[in-house]
Amino acid sequence: MAEEEGPPVELRQRKKPKSSEKESAKEERINDIPIPERAPKYVLFQRFAKIFIGCLAAVTSGMMYALYLSAYHERKFWFSNRQELEREITFQGDSAIYYSYYKDMLKAPSFERGVYELTHNNKTVSLKTINAVQQMSLYPELIASVLYQATGSNEIIEPVYFYIGIVFGLQGIYVTALFVTSWLMSGTWLAGMLTVAWFIINRFCYLLMSASTYTFMMMWEYSHYLLFLQAISLFLLDIFSLKQSDKVYEVYKIYVFSLFLGYLLQFENPALLVSPLLSLVAALMLAKCLQLNVKKGSFVAKIIKMINFYLVCTLTITLNIIMKMFVPHKENGHMLKFLEVKFGLNMTKNFTMNWLLCQESLQAPSQDFFLRLTQSSLLPFYILVLIICLLSMLQVIFRRINGKSLKETVTLEDGRIGERPEIIYHVIHTILLGSLAMVIEGLKYIWIPYVCMLAAFGVCSPELWMTLFKWLRLRTVHPILLALILSMAVPTIIGLSLWKEFFPRLMTELMELQEFYDPDTVELMTWIKRQAPVAAVFAGSPQLMGAIKLCTGWMVTSLPLYNDDDLLKRNENIYQIYSKRSAEDIYKILTSYKANYLIVEDAICNEVGTMRGCRVKDLLDIANGHMVCEEGDKLTYSKYGRFCHEVKINYSPYVNYFTRVYWNRSYFVYKINTVISFQS
Repeated sequence: MAEEEGPPVELRQRKKPKSSEKESAKEERINDIPIPERAPKYVLFQRFAKIFIGCLAAVTSGMMYALYLSAYHERKFWFSNRQELEREITFQGDSAIYYSYYKDMLKAPSFERGVYELTHNNKTVSLKTINAVQQMSLYPELIASVLYQATGSNEIIEPVYFYIGIVFGLQGIYVTALFVTSWLMSGTWLAGMLTVAWFIINRFCYLLMSASTYTFMMMWEYSHYLLFLQAISLFLLDIFSLKQSDKVYEVYKIYVFSLFLGYLLQFENPALLVSPLLSLVAALMLAKCLQLNVKKGSFVAKIIKMINFYLVCTLTITLNIIMKMFVPHKENGHMLKFLEVKFGLNMTKNFTMNWLLCQESLQAPSQDFFLRLTQSSLLPFYILVLIICLLSMLQVIFRRINGKSLKETVTLEDGRIGERPEIIYHVIHTILLGSLAMVIEGLKYIWIPYVCMLAAFGVCSPELWMTLFKWLRLRTVHPILLALILSMAVPTIIGLSLWKEFFPRLMTELMELQEFYDPDTVELMTWIKRQAPVAAVFAGSPQLMGAIKLCTGWMVTSLPLYNDDDLLKRNENIYQIYSKRSAEDIYKILTSYKANYLIVEDAICNEVGTMRGCRVKDLLDIANGHMVCEEGDKLTYSKYGRFCHEVKINYSPYVNYFTRVYWNRSYFVYKINTVISFQS
């Protein structure tokens, strides 16, 4: 019997609301909530207040640092209580030469005449006409002289105060630039404050012209080498596709424009045409023209990247060789030889090379250098930040090699600080500068500001802490919250500790009166100005000759400049007055440069305190074969005593060639006889 069918039953399954429906419902509820009209204005005001306070802090930091330098300089030298001659003696080495040309510009009847005299200068070095503007890049001094006269400062302030004021002002601008850079990288001006604090504590030389003023092509003759490192950093960014190529090549165009403009304005300086920067940029431009458009991430793209890298390196070297073949230039032979000896590729007994190697600024950093950085907590935090950024950067590079694309916008939750191109650029740049600073201590003045900026950015950046927490897989505390807390707490703790430990020291420096007392040099300069003929030419150590040029204006035989082969050779020859050479040899050397007076410094003649093998007389003995340097070297016996000692005894034949006309505890001045008499 068939069953009777009932009415059809409609079975329905309960459906869960879709997530999109939930989100749309939420959006409707959110849209229903009235938004206050003042909210946009409030956000705008908040941003304006943040920017205003940050800019005010940046400018204030720079001004305070400049005022601090000025006060410290006054306390160290008692500058305002000194006579003009005593003030000028405080300019040491090549700084004396630069200031002397600034004075010459102020004395000139017109700016045009002053520039002409500097570009055709035959009143500084005997038997030599130099273009001082080109050779010494005197554009800062030219600008300073124009500003001094154009602003009417000659009626208000003395030239020396205006000059050092510009130096301190540039330092202040540099500190402000460090503040702003760290602020932009981290997003908080707390990083700028920490950067400035670390920079002030870890300064090394209060009168040093800051590196930023030298990045301009017209202000520093070696600026293209620094820009070359920047170009390498940008090239590495581009080769790993970590930055938009178009933006990178826009920077390359700026480099080319700056080089050729500098070439024209620096009296067609050939050094800029044969610089490695121009060769690298030209090679990059050519490689871009030959680059093929292929799908990113493919095997072919990787091969092309490798070929492109090899092509750029090869083209750079080739173009540089070709430029040097066809562009007449003075080869910096002494620089290449110095680098060969510095890195152990060659050995030499040459006095100039060994003397340069003995200069403190050209040696490797001492342990005390790293100890100072560690005591201020700068080095540990810099290493921490550098390691995190570097590892994150390597992760990004590995992803790019595997064909993965970068995110257009990196959020805090991502924890990928290495995906920010500006961070990668600064990491590469600081590694390059740091590598050079580990070999040549003088480059620490360029590297240390970078260290301060990068360390301060890192500890103040939530992204850096979030990157670290992503690696550690932190789960006990919300990583974003902890990153935000640490980005505020860590720099605050560092700042308070620096304030507690170092602020009293800075105040002590400003309160402590230091005495700069050099009566012997003052007496020497006074005697020269009163007794020596105006046309006289003086011979002596380059450092002393720079002071004589500044304080008296008299002509000299050499200068403390080390970028000219002829001047280096002159310095080596004049230094023979401290060697074991005969009176006749020294007389021939001095008269070949038309010298009328010889100045012997007792501090060099009786030098005992410097590092073994680095005393001037030891270097001369090694170069002349009068001292055994290594096993197997032949010792040449000299039958003459050390000239600087023998000439003081006043016996023949020394008195026949030289007549002592002035002496004090530090200096002995001898007139070089024009008529030689050997009568007893």
